[in-house]
Amino acid sequence: MSDENLNVYTKSQLALRNGQDKPEIWVGYNGYIYDVTSSRLWKKGMHYEHWAGQDLTEELKDAPHSASVFQKFNKIGKMA
Repeated sequence: MSDENLNVYTKSQLALRNGQDKPEIWVGYNGYIYDVTSSRLWKKGMHYEHWAGQDLTEELKDAPHSASVFQKFNKIGKMA
């Protein structure tokens, strides 16, 4: 799916995909939303000290990995 065809989601909509309120586990990064539901590292909506359902752009600076980690996941939307 091209970036132009991606749905746009608000921060409130993203927040509901936190692994607790709905079965989907989504995270935002650099203006996009990624579905990390299939990742064993995001079970129950938490990955180390990071919570799903939010924009992790600023937090990635402190991560032991690069942004290339997002290539493993489906880009499912854009952040409003």
